[in-house]
Amino acid sequence: MTETATQPTRAIKVHRDELPLACPRRHDTLWSMHPRVFLPIEKTGEATCPYCGARYVLED
Repeated sequence: MTETATQPTRAIKVHRDELPLACPRRHDTLWSMHPRVFLPIEKTGEATCPYCGARYVLED
């Protein structure tokens, strides 16, 4: 039996000029595409994609 360690998800930094925030973003690679979803990040400064788990942090 082997143990697997999960790596913490690195936050993707987003700036206000990139809002509204959608995942996947325009420059993401095609292999990782899922339905586009808009994420509310303005109030808390953080958002997580319900499809892929990508974690976003508002920088400014």
